[in-house]
Amino acid sequence: MSRVTVAPITVERFYLNHAEKLHLKLIAGGGGLSRKILEGSVNRPGLALAEFFQYFANKRVQVIGGAESQYLKSLDPAVARQRLAGLLQQKIPCLVFARNINPPPSLLELCDRAQVPVFRTKLLTMRFINAATIALEMEFAPQVSEHGSMVDILGIGVLVRGESGIGKSESVLALLERGYSLVSDDITRFRLFEGRELIGTSAETTRYHMEVRGIGIINVPAIFGVVSVRSEKRLDLVVTLMEWTQIEEVDRTGITQQAYTILGIGAPHVIIPVRPGRDLARLIEVAALDQKLKSLGHNAAQEFNQRLIERMRPTSN
Repeated sequence: MSRVTVAPITVERFYLNHAEKLHLKLIAGGGGLSRKILEGSVNRPGLALAEFFQYFANKRVQVIGGAESQYLKSLDPAVARQRLAGLLQQKIPCLVFARNINPPPSLLELCDRAQVPVFRTKLLTMRFINAATIALEMEFAPQVSEHGSMVDILGIGVLVRGESGIGKSESVLALLERGYSLVSDDITRFRLFEGRELIGTSAETTRYHMEVRGIGIINVPAIFGVVSVRSEKRLDLVVTLMEWTQIEEVDRTGITQQAYTILGIGAPHVIIPVRPGRDLARLIEVAALDQKLKSLGHNAAQEFNQRLIERMRPTSN
């Protein structure tokens, strides 16, 4: 059974993963990059700068905006330094100055001494808060690994499962030849975003590569082009390849939608029987296209069933 994990978030990891998008620049306190961010949100320490620390969210990234900056400038320099020193004593993970605000030199000296990282960003305060909150939610999302390959078929994220040697890699290769995109091979990592969406990705070391029995490791974008890979994709459908003889009863109508549960979220699930001569890639493609129609409100099985019911109704004379 896969183990659900929430990896510890360090300031260094947050910085490396999101510096470009959040326009972060490290300006002091580099010795404290190993500090932990313990809550997936941000905080503006307005009241804390007035030495009111009750209910202070010290486990979050602290953001200094225009209001906080002007307040510090209104204080006597010695008082401002004392207030900032008191803030640093609360074991905060890091400080971010928005709007390209230049921190007081005294603060940079205090942060270097206390090893509290200080960043500057050109983003407006609220824009940074919104973007950083989304980034932190992604970082703090519960994660789990599933055995299976994931591919994007016309916007439908499909996880292809099955026993070793059943034909998963060969099916994915055939789908890549038809212009679809690989998300991960063999092992797919899922994280639960906002408690409602499963986002699939691959490990950094194996990203954009596939193992093909008899050939070895291949570089997917080098062979099929850069459009043949995606770094992540929402999960929309799970397809399990299973030997025909292992299935007690093959579903021939598709009226009852099965579900495969990952991190408490049930994804539509299709079991495709495997036997010699079946084009598995084509079947996976059709399953994805059918799921796309269902998401648009068109369920062929239910529509056909309704037509049969209407035909069986007695006609009035």
